[in-house]
Amino acid sequence: MKFGSRAIALTALLGSSLYLGSAPAQPQQSSVPDAPVPQPAQPLTGIGPITPGQGTTTPQSSSDTNPGTAASPAAAPAAPPQQPAPAPKPAPQAPDTVQKESAEEGAGAITKFVSYTNYVEVPVTVKDANGKLVAGLTQRDFKVYENNVRQPLNVFSVDPRALSVAFVIDQSLTADVMAKVNESLGAIQGALASYDEVAVFKYGNGAQELTGFTGAQGSRVPAVLAMAKSAGTDEQIPTNSGSLFGCSITKNGNCVDPNLQPGRSAGGNTFGNLPKEIHTLNDAILAAAKDLSTRPKERLRVIYVISDGKEYGSKATAKEVIRYLQTNKIAVYATAVGASAQWGEGFVSRFHLPFEMYDNILFKYTYATGGDMESERGVNGIEQSYSKIAEEARTQYTLGYLSHQSVYDDRYRSIEVTVDRPNLDVINKKGYYPSGQDTK
Repeated sequence: MKFGSRAIALTALLGSSLYLGSAPAQPQQSSVPDAPVPQPAQPLTGIGPITPGQGTTTPQSSSDTNPGTAASPAAAPAAPPQQPAPAPKPAPQAPDTVQKESAEEGAGAITKFVSYTNYVEVPVTVKDANGKLVAGLTQRDFKVYENNVRQPLNVFSVDPRALSVAFVIDQSLTADVMAKVNESLGAIQGALASYDEVAVFKYGNGAQELTGFTGAQGSRVPAVLAMAKSAGTDEQIPTNSGSLFGCSITKNGNCVDPNLQPGRSAGGNTFGNLPKEIHTLNDAILAAAKDLSTRPKERLRVIYVISDGKEYGSKATAKEVIRYLQTNKIAVYATAVGASAQWGEGFVSRFHLPFEMYDNILFKYTYATGGDMESERGVNGIEQSYSKIAEEARTQYTLGYLSHQSVYDDRYRSIEVTVDRPNLDVINKKGYYPSGQDTK
């Protein structure tokens, strides 16, 4: 019985083991949710196909494109489409630029049309028979002609403008004239306002910039003008023959001054060639004009020359310099001193003899660029000319028009300004060369 009971117990145990092994495994429960189902990459929001007349369209979501794919609850919601930033308010345009902007509601697209025109600005000075400035003229009193074709005025202003003045001081003057100029330089600063700016150049045998543009009322200006003072040159009697000709002082058998050495640069043993005077006025004006051309367009660009107008030895010609001035809207004003300021001689010195030095070339610059020139001999007259010319440059009439010529035509264009009143002298630039700056 004991063996039978043990067999029955063993049989029951084996039966339960077989039952457990044959039973299917039950899935294990877990509190961790499943990972999100992989989704295709979302397209960039706000950028879709472009439909004419409707702009861009918002791309569809992945659930719309794939209806059979369900998004997991754990997946992040799609970001809302970004709205384009509002367009900035356009700045006021200059007369030489015309812009048209249009935008469709809800689309945010902007269409801009730009047309370039050739805006021409003409500063004009009007004087009466006594040389006094004439004020009170209106737009109807002026007529402007470009290449003999009348131009309707688009801009008329009498407001004073800030000055950018480049002073060019001649240091090749004779000693007596140079002393008067040195004494008058202190009056330059008093003729300018606090919002003006000044640069100073000097020349004799070559041009030199003493300072770039700085405030007209700054403490730097008097110090720089003191550096512009010079002793001048000695006026000697030229001789090319006789007992005074040749070398009275020799060294090792040669003349100390090679310019007076007979048989060399001075010529033969009987007659010698006199040494040439050097007055690089063209180079000095060109150097000042290059610096002045970088100043802002809203300022009035002026070159002020204090000289007797003699020119010899410059690398640049007057024609080249005048073209540069007319292209960059620069006016030349001058105070003529020395022989050019004397009655009668100042007029005769304007005539040039071939193969000789120019005795006075300043009038060419002032006439072509719309500037003016004063002839003064004394210190008081030179000082007063500074304030007179500064006032004249500041109180001009500003006329503006849109040229009828093509913006791609870079040929010279003549300008004539008339006033419908008798006995008045109208001073303006005689023409200009268009540049790329006019079409911006």
